[in-house]
Amino acid sequence: MFAESLPAPTASPSLIELNENLLVQLGIDASWFDSQQALSLLSGNSINEDNHPIAMAYSGHQFGHWSPALGDGRAHMLGQVKTAEGKYLDLQLKGSGRTQFSRGGDGRATLGSVMREYLLSEAMAGLGIATTRTIAMLATGDSVARERLNPGAILVRSAQSHLRVGSFQFAHAHAANTQSVQSHPAPSGVKALADFVIAKHFPELEQSTSKYLDLLSAVGQRQAELIAEWMLVGFIHGVMNTDNASIVGETIDFGPCAFLDEYNPQKVFSSIDTWGRYAWDQQPAIAQWNLTRLAETLLLLFDEDQEKSIELAQERLSEFMPRFQTAYQAGLMRKFGFANSNEQTTQLTSEFLAAMAQNGVDFTVFFSSLTQVAEGESDQVVINLFEDSEVVTSLINQWQELRTKDSQASLSMRQTNPAVIARNHQVQFAIDAAVENNDFLPFRRLCRVLANPYQIDPADEELMTPPRFEERVTQTFCGT
Repeated sequence: MFAESLPAPTASPSLIELNENLLVQLGIDASWFDSQQALSLLSGNSINEDNHPIAMAYSGHQFGHWSPALGDGRAHMLGQVKTAEGKYLDLQLKGSGRTQFSRGGDGRATLGSVMREYLLSEAMAGLGIATTRTIAMLATGDSVARERLNPGAILVRSAQSHLRVGSFQFAHAHAANTQSVQSHPAPSGVKALADFVIAKHFPELEQSTSKYLDLLSAVGQRQAELIAEWMLVGFIHGVMNTDNASIVGETIDFGPCAFLDEYNPQKVFSSIDTWGRYAWDQQPAIAQWNLTRLAETLLLLFDEDQEKSIELAQERLSEFMPRFQTAYQAGLMRKFGFANSNEQTTQLTSEFLAAMAQNGVDFTVFFSSLTQVAEGESDQVVINLFEDSEVVTSLINQWQELRTKDSQASLSMRQTNPAVIARNHQVQFAIDAAVENNDFLPFRRLCRVLANPYQIDPADEELMTPPRFEERVTQTFCGT
């Protein structure tokens, strides 16, 4: 499941950013991370002799195509850190050099790709969505060749776990390859991994007589809630391959991802997703597809009888879409300020979203403006966003009749509808300023604002503004 692997030494490392807010939240002393010892360890120039770094092995379906041997091609797990609450978090370097799984890659990361992951993961954390986090960002002093030479960097990432659906696929494929043709694949590797995951991350399942089926359901529940939360803030992951599907339900790997500007359900940002497989509105179906791949690896643990095992798996997999719909609809009702979901409110939200798509209305601005109306602003704040004022006026009137009119309802809307997101053009502006001019002020400003996206200082209001036509970012890339 892993291979010992040493990070590559770097030329002249320096600490660009230390996420002190995160360290405070975790109850971890920041002073070590500021030390020369930490700089040497986190840049790959030294190792802890008592705890050698590893690169994790996993398989994956990438855009639906099977890849049996993927693994960390540019990442090294240093170990775990203990939080004040007694929990353990993985500590991983990303962009730290070649590993046994690099498959011809250079193992490096550009400063731009590292900044992008830092900003997007902090944006998700500010929105209250489960995510991996960045503890620190380092410059390496090396150049990295992509379309041109770029400054190199390393991301120091923390996560509850770096295990993915692809981890189970690797264990399953390895078991299958080591068996004779006559026998069934032994479940030992998969079972050991499942037992480890249950003990570490789902201990409430330990005593269950159907704990492996329950594990499938628990992973599905977390994925259903995660995808609903993504979609409710207009987030598109962009590469929902099985090797990017976290077993513990965290958002992981911020490559070709972005937040919607104008509302378009079929929106895709990944430069290589030419078929729209991972579009905004396809994410629930893909999450269920990934969950089905997980179920395939666990089948032998469900029941000795294959037909019975498949039947049991299908029953648990059928829970996913209702769970997603429940989470998504409940969130949508909160965004619109409705006390509950019924035929009228469901119909009205559908009509609003259709009108937004037809008029190219910005997703975040619409819900933030609707919240302003609930707080006492004129309906015109929302009506002005639409070209077809007649249709939206009718919808607003219906909304006013159906919504809950009290201070608690408007407060709930504000706590659900962010005023600011990590807009693609603002992220790119911050990256360009750092890469081209060594200016990290836009990056730090964006980090500060994204930490509390539901409130905005008047001095930062420009960060709420959708991009002008020439500022639009239409494609994003993985950085490898």
